[in-house]
Amino acid sequence: METDSSDVSKAEEFKVLANEAFNARKYAQAIDLYSQAIEMNSRNAVYWANRAFAHLRLEEYGSAIQDAAKAIEVDPKYSKGYYRRGAAHLAMGKFKEALKDFQQVKKMCPNDPDAAKKLKECEKAVMKLKFEEAISAPDAERRSVAESIDFRSIGKGHNSLMPTELAIAAATVAVMAAVVMLFRTSVATIVAAVVVGLLLLFGAYWWSSYNAGIISRSDLHDLDVEPQYSGARIEGDVITLDFVKKMMDDFKNQKCLHKRYAYQIVLQTRDMLLALPPLVDINVPDGNHFTVCGDVHGQYYDLLNIFELNGLPSEENPYLFNGDFVDRGSFSLEVILTLFAFKCMSPSAIYLARGNHESKSMNKIYGFEGEVRSKLSDTFVELFAEVFCCLPLAHVINGKVFVVHGGLFSVDGVKLSDIRAINRFCEPPEEGLMCELLWSDPQPLPGRGPSKRGVGLSFGPDVTKSFLQENNLDLVVRSHEVKDEGYEIEHDGKLITVFSAPNYCDQMGNKGAFIRFEAPDLKPNIVTYAAVPHPDVKPMAYANNFLRMFS
Repeated sequence: METDSSDVSKAEEFKVLANEAFNARKYAQAIDLYSQAIEMNSRNAVYWANRAFAHLRLEEYGSAIQDAAKAIEVDPKYSKGYYRRGAAHLAMGKFKEALKDFQQVKKMCPNDPDAAKKLKECEKAVMKLKFEEAISAPDAERRSVAESIDFRSIGKGHNSLMPTELAIAAATVAVMAAVVMLFRTSVATIVAAVVVGLLLLFGAYWWSSYNAGIISRSDLHDLDVEPQYSGARIEGDVITLDFVKKMMDDFKNQKCLHKRYAYQIVLQTRDMLLALPPLVDINVPDGNHFTVCGDVHGQYYDLLNIFELNGLPSEENPYLFNGDFVDRGSFSLEVILTLFAFKCMSPSAIYLARGNHESKSMNKIYGFEGEVRSKLSDTFVELFAEVFCCLPLAHVINGKVFVVHGGLFSVDGVKLSDIRAINRFCEPPEEGLMCELLWSDPQPLPGRGPSKRGVGLSFGPDVTKSFLQENNLDLVVRSHEVKDEGYEIEHDGKLITVFSAPNYCDQMGNKGAFIRFEAPDLKPNIVTYAAVPHPDVKPMAYANNFLRMFS
């Protein structure tokens, strides 16, 4: 069916306006305008690919894949359709699917250096993934990193931390020397003893690498607190406000916390989180207030600004940070150690919920893993992954306000008791209640629809209303999405999205927001703020090379 020439002309006008909106970083507006162009002329692959690009900017990877696939269907020879789909697959960690798309791009554009570079990086990512799969131990056989470390015994000299392989080597040499001296053994016996010693030594190396989680040899030299160390120090087991303030000030000045104290903060936080249920009930006494913050995403200096505007966490000024503390922003370690330290200082001063970025797959792609490896060590990468699996999935304030990172469910009739029964001590699955709590988004239309992200689902105002009524709740507060004003009220006032990372990734131009609830009425008071300056370290500085190419 041919498109009328007037429609073709009108579609081009919408495309020009959409491109202008895109260049102004008004991606939602650009999507609306590209949609109008598509309505006028759906047989133009450029419109579909351009809309896919705008979806990519909004992290709506599921929608980007759908639009890119449509561009390919309209014009199988249009290379940008494969390019956009490959980029979306990469962003979702689907490296093998991305590889196929970039192989097609290279085939269609053999002399394009950019296509060749993208393909090479994608091939490296797939090779790395295959290697990690090949050497990884089954989950049932892996030892816990946290349980292999006692922060009270580290940093007090190396004698108690002699590596197993070194001890075996020393013992082997001693035994060989004794045999030679006492029995004047033959050369053959000595050689045999050497071989046995080497086998024992190699076995010790294998055992230590197989049981990931024991402090590595490189860490051993870093755990004593040197006399010249001038940073924040923890005296004994108690983390005090003075320590936290000193640590925050050091972080502000781009100084590091000693690994000895980082271990203590993370391990003590883990102990506290392990004791919590998947759904935490929060009681705010009459006359008191409670603050809920959304995504922070490694924007440490904006976190400091929140505390400047609203006060530090304390029993009289409690906070809930609603997931996505890390990734994208390049000060994620500073953010998570600060939040964890406040949790250790006063458990009722701060509550922490898991977001979709508190997971291995996201951290591997979006920078937290690389940042931790750069600033601390490989051991900490595994340790944080374990602790993130201990984070609660949702909170209820005074039995009336349900707070969750993502959203609601693909089935009706979910009760709070169902959430309490979730086994959260794992990486997020790709479907089910836990997945939907972390990944789902609201939609304006009734019912349910496919997720624009490619994970979870979209749920309408009727779903929100039904969930609230069935659980005797008044309001859903969630995060997970950038909003121009830092927040958005939807679903007939029954759902609020709050996002606390202003000028997200230094490019979105959005405000940040937090919500203060006053008991007993719990009426939400929303405070917005702009981004503050930060040192010249770009977002995604520690992310995988291939992802930085698309940022």
